[in-house]
Amino acid sequence: MNAPALRSRRPVWISADSGDFDLFRQQVAQSTRAEDVPQAAEVVRNIPIYDGKAVAAAARDPQARRALTAEWAWVLADGPGIIVIREAMPDPAVIDRASRIFEDIIAEEKAAQRGGGDHFAKPGANDRIWNSLEKHCLADPANFAAYYSADALALASEAWLGPAYQMTAQVNRVNPGGAAQVPHRDYHLGFMSPDRMAQFPAHIHSISPVLTLQGALAHCDMPVETGPTLLLPFSQLFHEGYLAFGRPEFQDHFARHHVQLPLQKGDMLFFNPAVMHGAGTNRTTDRYRMVNLFQVSSAFGRAMESVNRARMCRAVFPVLRQGGPGIDVANVIAATAEGYPFPTNLDRNPPIGGLAPRTMADFLTQAVREGWSAERLDAVLSDLESKNAT
Repeated sequence: MNAPALRSRRPVWISADSGDFDLFRQQVAQSTRAEDVPQAAEVVRNIPIYDGKAVAAAARDPQARRALTAEWAWVLADGPGIIVIREAMPDPAVIDRASRIFEDIIAEEKAAQRGGGDHFAKPGANDRIWNSLEKHCLADPANFAAYYSADALALASEAWLGPAYQMTAQVNRVNPGGAAQVPHRDYHLGFMSPDRMAQFPAHIHSISPVLTLQGALAHCDMPVETGPTLLLPFSQLFHEGYLAFGRPEFQDHFARHHVQLPLQKGDMLFFNPAVMHGAGTNRTTDRYRMVNLFQVSSAFGRAMESVNRARMCRAVFPVLRQGGPGIDVANVIAATAEGYPFPTNLDRNPPIGGLAPRTMADFLTQAVREGWSAERLDAVLSDLESKNAT
């Protein structure tokens, strides 16, 4: 069947070779004008900088709140894609208490040899606390409440995702000498291999950035030599970037044109997850750069019903293993098993050897292909359920 002729059509399937590099260069060569962001205190290297006290005041005035979140939504979608809020958390005592909690958790988890693995950094370059949100809350509910009362965090999340957003967080402490990350885009598509990304149609490459917001709170002063995040303003505008940004010409352009702003304790940074970015190298010999990374998700990123997919896998496995006329194993697995690795408990199921852990669908496919026993599949699924449990 031939598809109907259309006047203009964007390709449905894109690959690592897709995307016009000259268009990308034009997009990231734009400038942020002061009149584009009238509520910013200043614009530094195309990134609008906001005053935390002004943000807190706007949060308590409905009209001012609406105007500020509208400006931030434009910045994140169609502007430079990045905002910084100075003194977003003005009370240093709250941050210092949280830092001590995080340092205790890091020490405890290292002593217990738990965790490990990372998405875009080499092992040993940093110390991670997966699910710092829950661990912080359980360790000191009062400090947690003071910490997450920050207006800047709530308004940035609301501006990009609307109400009912879902907060998660992970602490990243980059050790002295810790090397920079490979420049990349972030969750969802950004946590996949290029081959996997290419299996998603082009319109999903447009949707992925609006499902999450990236943020960070500086837990210490972070001069440039400590390696604060490298960012390329306006790069979220390049549609094919999830796949194309791995190409040498894009990596080289990032190396020559990125922006790296120093941050002070209490500052917050937010950016569209499609902005090309990466943590910088900590060039110091004695400074530990600690940030709490916020991964805020849209309320809409959830299925309608709760389904026990592991139980379904166990039930259908004998049929798939036997096969036969009318049985398409791949189609059945797609309808049965969880094909996405998140959410998971990254302490028990870290992304070792890749950007994400293996999925239930991966294990069921392997079980059918290799002719596992039902007992072996049951044990693997039970282990995966335990790893994914809260």
